[in-house]
Amino acid sequence: MEMLSGAEMVVRALEDEGIDHIFGYPGGSVLDIYDALFENSKIEHVLVRHEQAAIHMADGYARSTGKVGAALVTSGPGATNCITGIATAYMDSIPMVILSGQVPTTLIGDDAFQEVDMIGISRPVVKHSFLCKKASDIPLAIKKAFYIASTGRPGPVVVDLPKDVQNPKEKFPYEYPKSVNMRSYNPSKAGHKGQIKRAVKMLAEAKKPVLYVGGGAVLANGKEQVRRLAEQFSLPVTSTLMGLGAFPGTHSQFVGMLGMHGTFEANNTMHNADLIVAIGARFDDRVTNNVAKFCPHAKIIHVDIDPTSISKTIQVDVPIVGAVDTVLDQMLEAVAELGLEIDDGALADWWEQIDGWRAKRCLAYEKSNSIIKPQQVIEALYKATDGKAYVASDVGQHQMFAALYYPFAEPRQWINSGGLGTMGFGLPAAMGVQFAHPEAIVACVTGDGSIQMNIQELSTCLQYGLPVKIITMNNRALGMVKQWQKMFYGGRHSHSYMESLPDFVKLAEAYGHVGIKVDDPAKLDEAMAYAFSLKDRLVFMDIAVDPDEHVYPMQIKFGGMDEMWLSKTERT
Repeated sequence: MEMLSGAEMVVRALEDEGIDHIFGYPGGSVLDIYDALFENSKIEHVLVRHEQAAIHMADGYARSTGKVGAALVTSGPGATNCITGIATAYMDSIPMVILSGQVPTTLIGDDAFQEVDMIGISRPVVKHSFLCKKASDIPLAIKKAFYIASTGRPGPVVVDLPKDVQNPKEKFPYEYPKSVNMRSYNPSKAGHKGQIKRAVKMLAEAKKPVLYVGGGAVLANGKEQVRRLAEQFSLPVTSTLMGLGAFPGTHSQFVGMLGMHGTFEANNTMHNADLIVAIGARFDDRVTNNVAKFCPHAKIIHVDIDPTSISKTIQVDVPIVGAVDTVLDQMLEAVAELGLEIDDGALADWWEQIDGWRAKRCLAYEKSNSIIKPQQVIEALYKATDGKAYVASDVGQHQMFAALYYPFAEPRQWINSGGLGTMGFGLPAAMGVQFAHPEAIVACVTGDGSIQMNIQELSTCLQYGLPVKIITMNNRALGMVKQWQKMFYGGRHSHSYMESLPDFVKLAEAYGHVGIKVDDPAKLDEAMAYAFSLKDRLVFMDIAVDPDEHVYPMQIKFGGMDEMWLSKTERT
């Protein structure tokens, strides 16, 4: 049997797990692992400029591929710098393994130099965690970490590695487990057959059904099953922010995103439905608004891999625990098995009502000859990329504009922090996508506030030659904060203006990239096309947009799904 040190076991285990990229930053407690990486490894290590960015890169890599992302950081501040990134992944159920260094086992609890209780600090925002107290623990701990991270409802897992456990001078037998069997963890994929038959019968009988698709459909690679179910029953389909792309945004049956900034037609379809089929969605507050007023006429079927998500917020009528792809396959099989006849015209009246809401054209906006509207930026981006880009976003108005005006045709195209709403996510996440898909078109949609939170990663982009295109909507303010202050705080804009900003073009050039400033609507399309024509260069587009533009529609606080602001002056 091969004899390896603890540090060598870490590297070999990652190789045996099939890891090709790891994002990290070295420090004292992980130098033995870095030395093992240097000596012999097929893994590409990406040297970031801040540990938070390492986690977001691993996150973007995971979201765009469906594989587990991996990160390696040192103890103390290296570990604590990861927490925001870990929480971001946890909220959005992203599979990730974080390897953190730790002080020697003999010093744990002594407040040693660069010691923090990483297990304790990360516990609320991880799916599980491991502390390896001896080298022989490492192979099984890493195998379990990747298994837990990638199965059931995915999520981040921390493996904490004390310095002495990595000792290169001590060798131990190494064998990587081929599989793991955990008695206390055995997520089911198939749904209950009786519940599935009941759900299918309800779907066949419904007069006003709607398919409500969440991020779980993306994570489960359920695109084909979602489409087949929707087309077989002629269902209107709406999506959460996280579910965009699970059903094509260009499909005639797609009624748009729902929720706080959902479309008029999507929110009205939900509110007036008599049956909601929720697929991999968790009825979060950005969808439901006032739960007491939520979809009062609807029966609810809820499919989710996580049993704790079902009836947590909204009581459902037919709960089905299982993986989205598997359960939808079962539902489609049940249609044939039960011999259900589906009348293509049965929902004609329902579609006529929906088309009436569509006629409102809630996403229409007035263009200007003198100032660029944020909506125009996303439309120009869609045109320049032919709708085929991976789009990573930061958080704020620009995120909502991207979600509403870039119709995603494929899952995993849309990379954003939905649950935690993490500013600074966009650029490193886009970089993770670019590492995973070197030939792909990758854009980062961001704002003048968000981009500055991890702007140091422009240095990493130069080192690794990443041709990410950064689309910065510059309104010289924290746009969403400012919008809320205008709407709910009497226009008292307390500390939401960016009163001093760098020259982003010169800053991009200082980092060795191409910078472009755009402030003329007539030149926007041309500038966007030029940026994407530079296929081997990172381009930072600083686009001056209307500082007074708001994101609409917007649900009215404490209202039902059908209660919305449609503009600054019009509400339902």
